[in-house]
Amino acid sequence: MGKEVFERHKQPWKAEEAGMLRTLAAKGKGLKDIAKSLNRSEESTRDFAKKNGIEILKKR
Repeated sequence: MGKEVFERHKQPWKAEEAGMLRTLAAKGKGLKDIAKSLNRSEESTRDFAKKNGIEILKKR
């Protein structure tokens, strides 16, 4: 199993992506869903959210 390749790798975040992340997190979406919606890795999404004080709910 290879790692998924993201075309946006190491690309800076745009304001609209940050807004979408906030919206999806507020709707209670999980990290995997949010990352997929933004075409970002889960790691990048989690790190950006953490830096910007955006809470992503943990899916159980």
